[in-house]
Amino acid sequence: MLRAVVMHAEAWFPLEDIARLMGKRLDERNTRKLDADQRRTAWLLTHGEWQKCLLISESAVFALLIHHYIPENRALRRWLTQDVLPALSARAFDINNDGPTHCQMQWQGTTLSTLQWRGDIWVKLRDMPEIVQVQTTGKKDGWLKRLKLLGKRAA
Repeated sequence: MLRAVVMHAEAWFPLEDIARLMGKRLDERNTRKLDADQRRTAWLLTHGEWQKCLLISESAVFALLIHHYIPENRALRRWLTQDVLPALSARAFDINNDGPTHCQMQWQGTTLSTLQWRGDIWVKLRDMPEIVQVQTTGKKDGWLKRLKLLGKRAA
């Protein structure tokens, strides 16, 4: 059995599951060689009980496969890349279909990068001056000019 968690569109695997599949004894000490963003601790519900697990990222799995190279693990690598990861990716997309997606929008002859999320299109704040051009009514500083004129008339 291989447990997996998808967080922020990235697959994470319990180290003990990967170690078992690799035929190695791997523990927290083995993960110290990994970057900090390749490992984390989380609580997983396993067989009805909460268990504290050391999780490793997809890139960490491949780093461990290279570092602890065994020719027989080619089949494991192929299975992960051809079956497991695409299935997790497709499943995560189905579940989290409301997540933001990057889009491009044509607007007045220019291309804008946008995010589409929950039915709304989001535009970067720095792109707003290009999209919304402030319309002036031709009465710029009208009240100030009128005040000056009134002051001249009173004098």
